[in-house]
Amino acid sequence: MGRRLLGGLAVVFLGLALVTIGVRAQPTDQKRFTFQERHMGTVFRIVLYAPDEAAAKKASQAAFARVAELNRIFSDYLPESELLRLCEQAGGDPVKVSADLFAVLQKADEIAKLSDGAFDVSVAPVIRLWRTARKTKQLPDMETLKQALARVDYRKIRLDPERRTVQLLMMAMLLDLGGIAKGYTADAVLDVLRRHGVTSALVAAGGDITVSDPPPEAQGWKVGIAPVVAPGKGGKSAPMTYLLLKNAAVSTSGDANQFVEIGGVRYSHVIDPQTGLGLVGRRSVTVIAPKGVWADGLDTAACVLGPDKGLKLIESQKDCAAVFVYETPDGIVSTPSSRFAKYLWIE
Repeated sequence: MGRRLLGGLAVVFLGLALVTIGVRAQPTDQKRFTFQERHMGTVFRIVLYAPDEAAAKKASQAAFARVAELNRIFSDYLPESELLRLCEQAGGDPVKVSADLFAVLQKADEIAKLSDGAFDVSVAPVIRLWRTARKTKQLPDMETLKQALARVDYRKIRLDPERRTVQLLMMAMLLDLGGIAKGYTADAVLDVLRRHGVTSALVAAGGDITVSDPPPEAQGWKVGIAPVVAPGKGGKSAPMTYLLLKNAAVSTSGDANQFVEIGGVRYSHVIDPQTGLGLVGRRSVTVIAPKGVWADGLDTAACVLGPDKGLKLIESQKDCAAVFVYETPDGIVSTPSSRFAKYLWIE
């Protein structure tokens, strides 16, 4: 059962947003630097510790170059992206793909199987219809939606690890990596930073945050979970609950920022691959996992599954935790997984 109050998680929560505050460190020869650039439709923010500005800039430039490289692979907006070139071969022979594209599709397949299709990167045809719906404020045509759903099935994506090939078994299949790519990219950024000697860093990409070792002389990175206030109250509130993380990731999925209201119904940008409809009923889930790619994919799957099945999914995964915040006829409740408390920061 959900509870009306979880630590600092107030019952007015209708969604979760993430903000970050580094735990205060003692004096050290490592200095804190912050950099940000816009990629993948959001702002990538890197906080890192390095001995001097030159080292920090060199590491951050390499990191952002890696983000740009992965965007050229994963984007469903860039016509020449590797992802869209793969989709052009749908219904044809297996296609040799880059190590990055294969790796993210492998992770997507794992999460799809674990969630029985609640997470499905082949839902792109439906997502495109809902992008139009958010602009026009009109529901997708039901017959067109039915035709789009006929092209959605993660089981029709055949992966061959030995040859590193991908085969889309249905004509006109389309893939969308929006529910997993930023988490994978954040992990890749930390790898780049490590190769440049940076072992203490935080990468924030919208609602996805991934961290490596703690700041100098600190136990971890302090990540605040900020509530989204009830309709009519205006704006977002300050964080009320904090997590303390190291070598971990946290990601949030929900309808707080992306939704459309049509005919008095609020539809989330999170799509149920089984029905083709945006989720209704205010809900949000924040997932903590060892890697960004895992947190990013699992939060979408859990959000679609709902609190009961979603928390079972999270509980089944080692070192993963979550908290749901959702609307019921009796009000807003929050329900944490059993491991969530161990990540809480208590002053």
